[in-house]
Amino acid sequence: MRRIGLWLWITLWVCTVAVAQQHNTLSPREQRFGWKLLFNGNDLSGWTVADNPEAWRVENGTIYCTGKGGGYLYSNEQYKNFVLRIDFKMSPNANSGVFVRTWDRNDPVNTGMEIQILDSYGKPNPDKHDCGALYDIVAPLKNVARPAGEWNSLSICCRDSHLMAFMNGEKIVDVDLSQWTEAGKNPDGTPNKFKYAYKEMVKPGYIGLQNHGHEVWFRNIKIRPLY
Repeated sequence: MRRIGLWLWITLWVCTVAVAQQHNTLSPREQRFGWKLLFNGNDLSGWTVADNPEAWRVENGTIYCTGKGGGYLYSNEQYKNFVLRIDFKMSPNANSGVFVRTWDRNDPVNTGMEIQILDSYGKPNPDKHDCGALYDIVAPLKNVARPAGEWNSLSICCRDSHLMAFMNGEKIVDVDLSQWTEAGKNPDGTPNKFKYAYKEMVKPGYIGLQNHGHEVWFRNIKIRPLY
């Protein structure tokens, strides 16, 4: 009952329209409930650039992925159970992703889980590679991505083997990772590309932002650890 209550609280929290406030700040309510700001709007304090330092910079209160080269931007700290909030804006035809629980920064694709960022606005039947998908694992429950150039709000909730994601106030992913018992295979028998069964994806890991060669902007990145 306690866990049901927690997840109901999280669902109501992430689906509630946020009160207007200055970007990249915590409201008094968020501070009371233990939220932590991961991006201060001024510099990349608390983050580590992997691969290409020219790919990431702070611009107009956002983390701007220039699309040069490839690679990732990682949080300096690791998290296991948490609610992560992040806003993102895509350029036309953009491809990127938000990674969670990445335990090996040298192999993020296989040791982290990605909520896909993709310019797939308006696609009627999104698949496991469209915006909001838990990449190559499940398609989003609905396509709620906004057009390129508009801001999207994403929340990712991880509690042990339970992962939920919300975009623009709508639930898009709700999975029990313990059902993924075989490497390279989803519970419905379809293949995936990963060398570990997703039941293993319950370790603490880094938050990662992906540079896939396209311009993407991020802001209002905050996290609430769950204990």
